Amino acid sequence: MGDTLNLALIGAGRIGRVHAAHLVHRIPEAQLLAVADVNPAAAQACAEQYGMPVAVEAYQAVLENRDVEAVVICSATDTHAEIIEAAAAAGKHIFCEKPIDFDLGRIDRALAAVEAAGVTFQVGFNRRFDANFQRVREAVAGGEIGEPHLMHIVSRDPAPPPIDYVKASGGIFLDMTIHDFDMARFLIGSEVETVYTAAGVRVDPAIGAAGDLDTAVVVLHFENGVIGTIDNSRQAVYGYDQRVEVFGSGGSIRIDNNHPNTAVVSTAEHLRRDLPLNFFMDRYVESYVAEMQAFIDAVLKGTPPSVTGRDGRAPVVMGLAARRSFDEKRPVRLDEVQHG
Repeated sequence: MGDTLNLALIGAGRIGRVHAAHLVHRIPEAQLLAVADVNPAAAQACAEQYGMPVAVEAYQAVLENRDVEAVVICSATDTHAEIIEAAAAAGKHIFCEKPIDFDLGRIDRALAAVEAAGVTFQVGFNRRFDANFQRVREAVAGGEIGEPHLMHIVSRDPAPPPIDYVKASGGIFLDMTIHDFDMARFLIGSEVETVYTAAGVRVDPAIGAAGDLDTAVVVLHFENGVIGTIDNSRQAVYGYDQRVEVFGSGGSIRIDNNHPNTAVVSTAEHLRRDLPLNFFMDRYVESYVAEMQAFIDAVLKGTPPSVTGRDGRAPVVMGLAARRSFDEKRPVRLDEVQHG
């Protein structure tokens, strides 16, 4: 492997264009050669914007391109597993946005294909690469707060997504909470044994009519004894709410929201500051660069990826267990859903 990596982008939607911008403008070791999208106009527009010589409709065309060494999969979730298997068979290294799939059987077939091909495979859980979350992990792993006892994650979006998106998303636990499930495993460094969910529809009745939920608290029991809670809402009127606290025998560590500035206005009546950064595109921009840099470094150096296929599978198991817990109104052990 040389000093640069030739890549193709599969999926030219919102997150695909984010990755394209970073690959072209922020990561010198990356060379973006092609883009594929089921919408040919979207593929062409993306290619023109980021200087890619090839824009096609069918992803198979970029897999047949011998110059392409790796693919970045940002297509619809229900295509991920299929494309992973095809890319592995073509000998391409693979970065895939979360989730790998909603079905554990399809995930397992995709991961088996990756292992058989011996290619590098990384899942797009970008929050692991955020400086704030990394500092929490360092404090826990380094014993700065003693033995961890409790973990609380607050993750609330500024506004719910369109209903058409909700219907295809796999539900709140596989679309939104999945990031928090990954962060829980990452921060505590232990697997989760049991989940219990309390949830409802408090934001938009149309979300409930679509069969989904918009407000939830999930209690996690980890193998190492830590108790965790995840607090989700599809609508925080004040902006993107992303906070974490881990409490332990020797202290605690907490991270608060990122703001556009540090200014505080003080008057006789109020202390005021600007609202938090409004959504993930603003809040997590540097983490998207860092995760892609980590993938490219892993391929070029032949080192293991930071977020493995196993890391991609585990939050899906947790999401399925969380939904079953809500439906059946009881705690659910992950081994009840582990094998699909």
